[in-house]
Amino acid sequence: MSYTNIELKAKSSEKHQEEIREILKQNNAKHIGTDMQTDTYFKVETGRLKLRRGDIENYLIYYEREDKADLKKSKVILFDNQGRLDELEKIMKKTHEVLIQVEKKRNIYFIENVKFHIDNVSGLGRFIEIEAGSQNGLIPEEKLKEQYAYYKNLFKIAEQDLIKNSYSDMLLEKNKPINNKK
Repeated sequence: MSYTNIELKAKSSEKHQEEIREILKQNNAKHIGTDMQTDTYFKVETGRLKLRRGDIENYLIYYEREDKADLKKSKVILFDNQGRLDELEKIMKKTHEVLIQVEKKRNIYFIENVKFHIDNVSGLGRFIEIEAGSQNGLIPEEKLKEQYAYYKNLFKIAEQDLIKNSYSDMLLEKNKPINNKK
């Protein structure tokens, strides 16, 4: 499946996450569930390639996205590997070098085509993600941008809380060895 996402990722607090959960409830969001996910990122020449292993979502995901804080556009190719994850993971680890693993507790919600993640990421903290998505270009990009802006405003997401990188980039930066050159 091919998707276009207009998305954001923002730092959050436990209190802000609870406020967003309440807003989602008031807006009749569908709560898909709480997913304990491990994303294994692989080294690739362009874009990002990850294998997601969770209780709800199990996918091989390739995506290309600009690293900027506000209004990121992603091109995503998603392979649903439900049922054969162990085999796929063996193939991926045999053919690609693992870059990093990201572990998170993710609450997943939907309102129409907009997906919301309330995340607690091991080693990084709490985050909110909004993804206004369109499969195969069925929803115009302008509509996705409108949805993005609406929910960003509704959730009162501050500009200084916006994150430009992926969780993998943030963990790689956090775990980068410090050179003590004299």
